[in-house]
Amino acid sequence: MSQRTVKGSAELGNKIRQRRNELGLTIEEAAAKAGVGVKTWCRYEAGESIRQDKYLRVCSILNWNNSYQKSDDEEDVFDIEKIRKEGVWSSFLEENLGEQAALSFAIGSDILLDHLKMDLEELSLKPRGTHVGELNISWIAADLPSQFLMEYDYNFLYRLKSVVIQYRNTAKRGETIIAHSVLEELTLYLIMEESSLLMETFSFGEKDGDADSWNEWAFHLLGDMDIITFLYSDFYLDEQNPYHFDHWFEKQSYCDQER
Repeated sequence: MSQRTVKGSAELGNKIRQRRNELGLTIEEAAAKAGVGVKTWCRYEAGESIRQDKYLRVCSILNWNNSYQKSDDEEDVFDIEKIRKEGVWSSFLEENLGEQAALSFAIGSDILLDHLKMDLEELSLKPRGTHVGELNISWIAADLPSQFLMEYDYNFLYRLKSVVIQYRNTAKRGETIIAHSVLEELTLYLIMEESSLLMETFSFGEKDGDADSWNEWAFHLLGDMDIITFLYSDFYLDEQNPYHFDHWFEKQSYCDQER
């Protein structure tokens, strides 16, 4: 029986190379972790097809979620029913913002949680007060607002992880997903962003009328894009600004959507 393959493309190759660079891995290191030769890895980044068993290893190394199936015509589609059964599906998001939003949340929260766990493990081996910018490889540093980089120590990441778990539990119960603090706003945004590589890589069936909504659901939920305006721009935030790190943990009413 022949091995099934993931159809290659220039886009997929570019995403593999981009993600490897983000993680600070050389081609040699990535190939060794995947159990393939350097030339084989180079072919992956050049856009050639990848054997499915090897692709699962690539996803693991790059920390991509790989809960998808292959259809008969070799199109990449998410196995949505499988993801539903994994326990982090939000019926609230599906009912209010569409299936794509719920899928993005399920995938993004899983990836974000894995990234946080790996950075926490690394920080636990460092002196107290070490921040993620001091790690040789951080899975989360590049995704957090740069102005407050030195605040992202073990205690902060543990708190962020707790919020992710809180939202995942909320999703399991089918309850309203709501943000009352900047940290909670940021968490929802990070979840959406962490899903982006996979959501952009794979295609969806024609029945999915909301195929583009996955990259906007957090903003719809929050009611604005202040998280981008204040935390991912060139603005310098002083201590009085509500989006300054000193206020991230305060309960506020940025998202007042009720069930």
